[in-house]
Amino acid sequence: MAEETQQSVVEHLTELRRRLFWVLLVFVFVLVAAFFVVKPIYNYVTVNALSGVKINLNAFSFWDGVGVYMKIAMMVALGVTLPFTLYQIWAFVSPGLKPAERKATLKYIPYVFLCFLIGISFGYYVVFPLAMAFTGELNAELGLIETYGMADYFKFLFNIIIPISLLFELPIVILFLTQLRILTPRLLRKMRRVAYFALVVISVMITPADFLSAFLVLIPLIILYEISVLLSSRIHRKLMAADAEREAQYNS
Repeated sequence: MAEETQQSVVEHLTELRRRLFWVLLVFVFVLVAAFFVVKPIYNYVTVNALSGVKINLNAFSFWDGVGVYMKIAMMVALGVTLPFTLYQIWAFVSPGLKPAERKATLKYIPYVFLCFLIGISFGYYVVFPLAMAFTGELNAELGLIETYGMADYFKFLFNIIIPISLLFELPIVILFLTQLRILTPRLLRKMRRVAYFALVVISVMITPADFLSAFLVLIPLIILYEISVLLSSRIHRKLMAADAEREAQYNS
């Protein structure tokens, strides 16, 4: 019995290593390809989204250009390989799921990628321009001359769009956990106040210290949570109906 258990663990580790190898291989391939689109992306995101004026960035160290170049390529590679990575994770855990759960969880993968893109778009086109406008007005009031370092500019950009893009995955995570019977609509409604408070804290943390930016982030997050509750209720009803049908067939 112990020998069979040990063999099973070895087989799982071998399978996990194989799938991680494929993820790493695809990531490296996409990373190399991403270097060809870094310059257009750099030119695009260094134009002020509100005024359309090109932002002049400065390198304050020898490695600023290389670091920014690599960060942009890494972001592109992570985004492009996200669906493949999620599929490999699903393929690894799917043998432990029921056929219905296996089929249901697979369909979430495209939506994860879609929500990721929507989150990036919202962060870049809505929150980031507001953050730039707020900091620019504050610097003007203090009589400061704005000289942007490219490393700091992209750090500021990534610190906004990455958390927002991850937060936009909230509905998918809740639906996935509902499908696995870890979360229920009743629990989500019971946790609403706590969830709202957490969303307020998060929206304040990832935006500059002005009410408008935090409010514009908070509203879609609350809407996403409420949509998640509604979708979770729908999934939960289907699960309960399937359980009742199986029980009826078993009793008959």
